[in-house]
Amino acid sequence: MNRSTPIPETVTLHVPFRIVKRGGKKEMQMPEAATHSQRTDNALVKALARAFRWKRLLESGKFATIAELAEHEAIAPSYMTRILRLTLLAPDIVEGILDGKQGSEATLARVLEPFPTGWSDQQAYFM
Repeated sequence: MNRSTPIPETVTLHVPFRIVKRGGKKEMQMPEAATHSQRTDNALVKALARAFRWKRLLESGKFATIAELAEHEAIAPSYMTRILRLTLLAPDIVEGILDGKQGSEATLARVLEPFPTGWSDQQAYFM
């Protein structure tokens, strides 16, 4: 720019995006072709951490049953079993969640629903 070029008073910038609900809050979703930074879903990461911690406690023998562990943690056994199911996720899906690279289909609400047990079937289901 030089001094003879007039400077516009306003600049209009168009950014295509849509608003989606994700994990109980609204999130801006960019088009498929747009590059975006990695963003971890904290609720999903926390649920994974709980699941693997609880699994370790059960396998160590510190608690004999899920009901006993649920009572110790002061949560409903049905909720605990839904969270424990996350330990059945394929390792690459777990890694993607921890790296913030999970697909838009991998939300906490979605992973708490029944999902396929086969790892290749999970890829298709969550991606």
